[in-house]
Amino acid sequence: MWTSSRRALIFTLLMLSGVRSVGLRLLSMEAPSYVSGMHSTAFVTCPNMEEAKKIARAAVQKQLAACVNIIPQITSIYQWEGKIEEDNEVLLMIKTRTSKVSDLAAFVRSIHPYDVAEVISLPIDQGNPPYMKWLSQAVPE
Repeated sequence: MWTSSRRALIFTLLMLSGVRSVGLRLLSMEAPSYVSGMHSTAFVTCPNMEEAKKIARAAVQKQLAACVNIIPQITSIYQWEGKIEEDNEVLLMIKTRTSKVSDLAAFVRSIHPYDVAEVISLPIDQGNPPYMKWLSQAVPE
């Protein structure tokens, strides 16, 4: 039979264990709060995988991008010089600081094979705090 003092001790130990677990989870998620729009995702289309990798690697090396995802085999339909065109392309999804988008766009234009390179960006509204912290470290101000 359980005495009231044993029940109290077991209850206290269980509570401390639960509080410790919650505390550890909170500490592991600790990161500075994210400011919406501080980072952006830029999109760039490329004619082929070779050009896409060249631009992606160079952007990361120059610390204009933290990460570039290369999405192969997209089909683009667009109007160019009065005609409707259809091309197979590769899409770059580039994560960077919003303050670096202009520098990134200038860099892409300088090495891109197209006469008019697509460089568009969207601000990141929210993200995983540890990932956003890493992004900030990978692309310094």
